[in-house]
Amino acid sequence: MVSMKEKNIRSELSWATYDWANSAFSTTVMAGFFPLFFKQYWSGELAVTQSTFYLGLGNSIASLIIMLLAPILGAIADASGLHKRLLLSFAMLGILATSCLFLVGEGMWPLAVIVYVVAIMGFSGANVFYDAMLPILAPKSKQHSLSALGFALGYLGGGLLFLVNVAMTIKPAWFGLAGAADAVRWSFLSVGIWWFVFTIPLLLFVKDKPGTAHTQISISGSLKALGATVKHILADRNVALFLLAYWFYIDGLATIIRMAVDYGLSIGLPANSLIISLLIVQFVGFPATILFGRLGQKYGAKFGLWIGLTAYVVATFAASFLQNEVHFYGLAVVLGLVQGGVQSLSRSLFSQLIPAERSGEYFGFFNMMGKSAAVLGPVLVGIVSATSGSPRIGIVSIIILFVIGMTVLKFVKEPEINTANQQPSS
Repeated sequence: MVSMKEKNIRSELSWATYDWANSAFSTTVMAGFFPLFFKQYWSGELAVTQSTFYLGLGNSIASLIIMLLAPILGAIADASGLHKRLLLSFAMLGILATSCLFLVGEGMWPLAVIVYVVAIMGFSGANVFYDAMLPILAPKSKQHSLSALGFALGYLGGGLLFLVNVAMTIKPAWFGLAGAADAVRWSFLSVGIWWFVFTIPLLLFVKDKPGTAHTQISISGSLKALGATVKHILADRNVALFLLAYWFYIDGLATIIRMAVDYGLSIGLPANSLIISLLIVQFVGFPATILFGRLGQKYGAKFGLWIGLTAYVVATFAASFLQNEVHFYGLAVVLGLVQGGVQSLSRSLFSQLIPAERSGEYFGFFNMMGKSAAVLGPVLVGIVSATSGSPRIGIVSIIILFVIGMTVLKFVKEPEINTANQQPSS
């Protein structure tokens, strides 16, 4: 018979494995092949600055939709207790849309943007419920390390599939493919399959919070609960300050993730070197994120966040002076060292600031802040690049977001965690 401790460990590992599953989308699709394929295959007839604008617009539309839906989705999850089922529903939407990119032909950039927007909606919507499960599955004393484990597995899993996808594009004949374009299309399909297969552990071994599921979900009741959560957030200065800080600095981080390849292409770097840089970020990010989790456990999440965000300010400024592939590789190493740490510590710090029984609603706002920030970031880079005629000026505009976020974060009070005899909140 499996002990309760073993069941908890299995549930936690299965939860973290979903990061391994869906990170294939954020790596191969969002950061890697979609912006590359969009510029060179789907929108090849457009000017460089135009394709950058439409790519940013697509990202922003998807983020705006999730921004509006996330708090409501979180309230529904808490009211019904069906975090896992709702996660799986949105994940399937993302999986199907990602797989459909395989069918989008050359020059069909409007359709590519539409399918991409739907895929991001599935990916981001599922993450609302995924993040909300963290304080339900683990006690506060383990949340930094478990959050870091999830992101670390995401970097490793996403990096491994991306490595295979890159090999497919470099040596398509090895895989029985006609050429690089054919390889990229099959890569999109492989992401859908990977995402589906590695979601199965969460389906089998992670349980929804017992005793709260209802046969019917009341939208009006969820909206009332949402209104109450808004009042609680506004009344809780600490939570409100953190969300404000997160709103600013995650905008910069998300914009860099989504627009890095497009920026490299715009300043004339070869596509292969950009792909190598993304691989560097993934494999450096795996051990670095685990170390950031331990750093958060020992010294606190704010300390780790300050280190990571300071590195982002320096790296963003340095990016405006990039001249060759070697510079871009160095930048990739720096970002790989801190990117996962900032993401994981943000999630775990927020989970410690909120009541676990309302994690869906609160993480709905957490995701809303991230997505509402990303509405502005990609468009900001696109507009500044288009109006100035220089993508280098566009990338520098991101720095102010990190600086404001760090300033507000300074006033957030981090809770002291008593590690003795803590149990998961369930």
